[in-house]
Amino acid sequence: MTTRAARPGRRPGGPDTRGEILRAARESFAEKGFGATSIRAIAREAGVDAALVHHYFDSKDELFIEAMSLPVDPRQVAARILDGPPEELGRRIATVFLGVWESPDGQQRMKAIFRSVVTSDGVARMMREGVTQMIIQPVSRALDVPDAHLRVSLVATQLIGVAMARYLVDLEPVASTDLATLIDRLAPVLQLHLTG
Repeated sequence: MTTRAARPGRRPGGPDTRGEILRAARESFAEKGFGATSIRAIAREAGVDAALVHHYFDSKDELFIEAMSLPVDPRQVAARILDGPPEELGRRIATVFLGVWESPDGQQRMKAIFRSVVTSDGVARMMREGVTQMIIQPVSRALDVPDAHLRVSLVATQLIGVAMARYLVDLEPVASTDLATLIDRLAPVLQLHLTG
């Protein structure tokens, strides 16, 4: 009776290969954070070649978005926020951010993410680093002021607070205020953080 040695190289893609890659990615992002996670390390953990990871996902950003089940692509969010005059940046940020929460699918996913962030240090780090890389840094660079990162981070605190109050805690009257009114009230505050 002879046994064959396992052949080196990539494992052929099977029905659960993509799922194994996503599982390995979630674990790596949670344990090491976005910056320290590599495609090669994820491939190693999933038992596949890095080329197979690239077959399923074009980049680490894309893998992060899939692994976190984000309802929107943060890179597209940043592009939408930056598309327009600087004096309307606060309004665009409020509109885009709250727009994600207002869709039923987006709200369900965002609630799950927010709840995970407050209960898991790994998920919190993963989200913080991913959002910083894909949204906060590009918006900060566009401001062209010395304390841009602080300004954009203060905007993030406002948005997180509004989301918690409106969608998770149901704090009235924030929870039942119509979206247009909420954006009208929030936009000048965000703009003040950014350019005031």
